[in-house]
Amino acid sequence: MDLSIVIVSWNTCALTLDCLESLEAALAEAGTDSFAEVLLVDNASFDGTVAAIRAQFPAVRVIESPRNLGFAAGCNAGVRVASGRHVLFLNSDARIDSKALRGCVDFLDHQHDVGVVGPQLLHPDGRRRNSIHNAPTFTSELVPTALLQFLFRRRFPSHRWVGDQPLDVEAVTGAAFFARAAAIAEVGPLPEDYFLFLEETDWCLRMRCAGWRVVHLPTLFAVHVAGASSKLRDPALTRIEYHRSLYHFFRVNRGMGSMAMVIGLRLLKTVFYLIARVPAALVDGERGRARLRVHRDVLEWHLRGCPRSIGFAASSSRAASVGPVSGC
Repeated sequence: MDLSIVIVSWNTCALTLDCLESLEAALAEAGTDSFAEVLLVDNASFDGTVAAIRAQFPAVRVIESPRNLGFAAGCNAGVRVASGRHVLFLNSDARIDSKALRGCVDFLDHQHDVGVVGPQLLHPDGRRRNSIHNAPTFTSELVPTALLQFLFRRRFPSHRWVGDQPLDVEAVTGAAFFARAAAIAEVGPLPEDYFLFLEETDWCLRMRCAGWRVVHLPTLFAVHVAGASSKLRDPALTRIEYHRSLYHFFRVNRGMGSMAMVIGLRLLKTVFYLIARVPAALVDGERGRARLRVHRDVLEWHLRGCPRSIGFAASSSRAASVGPVSGC
């Protein structure tokens, strides 16, 4: 088996079905039946995802979780039963074509020191989007990312001027990326202490520390409808979950002192944004007030000591107890 494709879903039934339909066509175009297997890890969805997939895509192996494990743990559940030489981690709101499937596998087959490779992500309208991550530092917290990418293009590569050649990077974006099974076996699974956000960045850092290269391929493409299962549903919890992951990344990779400074800096930024949004809230109506509420909720979470009881893990458990939601 060349490739195991691991998809993690949580209450994105329609998107997941679209993803699988697109993937089925891409695999048929890519070649032989033995090229790839598809593994769907469902994080306790209650929108009919599992039943719909089993009815419409019986060849897909479905792994049901009794609760929402988060992205990293969901991916790892798929990896544990994967049999491919390489693994593609694909978001349920992402689409990848046969050229990218074959191209990334061939790249891994010919570049034996590469552990992780990621294609160029596109918006649904075809515009390029961010596909490269830099590991967070205190400098990147102080200076806007766009400015760093403009002033230090080699250190902070961007889709705006990445070129057309394979590029060694610090990390790739988790919406669609490939990993060598041998590298996974050596480095270990994705870090499950992240529920959402930055788990792939931390993992790529571990890959590089173990001597594996992480490479971005700008001429192979995947489409990503970003935030379909998180940001669009609850922007406040999305921001809170990102902050939680950011602070954890600093704690485990930069130390407690750096984490404390970043928490203080982010708290000040949140207060500033909250104050700055007040005039916009008066002018923009409900849209402005909604943005204001997001910053207010993030500030409240900070002031309460960043509790784990607020976030996607807790909210998904509460939502599951309510009952089914509309899905397929």
